[in-house]
Amino acid sequence: MGFTRRAAVAVVGVAALLTASACGGSDDGGSGSSKVEVFTWWADGGEKAGLDGLVNQFKTDCSGQEFVNGAVAGGAGSNAKQVLASRLQQGDPPDTFQAHAGAELLDYIDAGQVEDISSDYDSWGLKQAFPQGLIDNLTVDGKIYSVPANIHRANVVWTNKKVLADAGVTADPATLDDFFAALDKVKAKGIASPLAIGKDWTQLMLFESVLITDLGPQKFTGLWNGGTDWNDPTVTKAIGDFKKLLTYTNSDRDALDWTDAEKMVMDGKAGFQLMGDWEAADLDAKGFSDYGWFTFPGNNDTFQWLADSFVLPKGANNPDGTKCWLKTVGSADGQKAFNTKKGSIPARTDADPADYPKYQQSAMADWKSATQVPSCAHGSACSQGWQGAANSALGAYSTNQDDAALQKALAAAAQQFASK
Repeated sequence: MGFTRRAAVAVVGVAALLTASACGGSDDGGSGSSKVEVFTWWADGGEKAGLDGLVNQFKTDCSGQEFVNGAVAGGAGSNAKQVLASRLQQGDPPDTFQAHAGAELLDYIDAGQVEDISSDYDSWGLKQAFPQGLIDNLTVDGKIYSVPANIHRANVVWTNKKVLADAGVTADPATLDDFFAALDKVKAKGIASPLAIGKDWTQLMLFESVLITDLGPQKFTGLWNGGTDWNDPTVTKAIGDFKKLLTYTNSDRDALDWTDAEKMVMDGKAGFQLMGDWEAADLDAKGFSDYGWFTFPGNNDTFQWLADSFVLPKGANNPDGTKCWLKTVGSADGQKAFNTKKGSIPARTDADPADYPKYQQSAMADWKSATQVPSCAHGSACSQGWQGAANSALGAYSTNQDDAALQKALAAAAQQFASK
């Protein structure tokens, strides 16, 4: 099932293990430029460590090409996307840029800002290396425009083990009621904000996890492809559950980025944080090891996925160098160099779990067996416009706590953007 302009939803099927040879080698830059500006939002922590690993492999694979770091700091790319949009409008694209695979790419495709790289997929063997479900969901009107570097899981709760032990929380909560009980225990120990959270997109992530619990994976996916009405009573229930969770969060949530909320967990000022699994690598990079994790209560065996990918922009100064970068991104060596440091898992299915730390091994196993659903907060389920509308609605809700207004705003966003 490829993307269409009408239904921008990504639902990845589980594929059997495939094998493919790595795509090494160096492309000869014939554009007159040997510099490859790589535009990302990976500026620090585990994200920067992953980028550094990929750059080292690029230097090996693409000798003669010079990596130029175009990173713009800002959680989930909120700042970077604004800078990128301005550059694309001015006809000054970087040689390649990071974008979430899935529906988010439709904005660039519809604007004619990225090149079709389908033939390169054939020559690099990527159609054999990536799961067929992922290939299907990268395909828009028969063409492929990006190379995914990884797969991330969004619906993970991270914990400070000492805070939980001191509060008497001895088991991972399996249901929302269990979670509320655990949060109460932590709060009773004097932790004012047992659940740490940041602004806009981090709140959307938490809300999506609640939606998955209350609606189930099929109805949750239906919110993005038109199969589920946002006015459904189960959405109303999810908003109520989300409101209750917010009572356990920090009052300055609208002023914090995800790393600020993460620091609350590290410092023992919170017991829990819902965040994507890039947090594992970030905590490791910062030297904090006393952490645990579990799938958001009630999500059971649902894997909410997203993928970082790279594209070839139209008008890039060094398209040959960019193609060598993309080739490295999709290669076995490139994905190993990147994912072992970033905390994600490879998009390729021929990776050896033994090469990866403990968390990634568990995620690789889940990726093959769990029910997969997309993420609007990270572009696999919805366009950038829809994502922005959802973030705005939740930002207003964080202040006004008006359940009916939130549901009305989310329904209006779906009506506006689902048909595009």
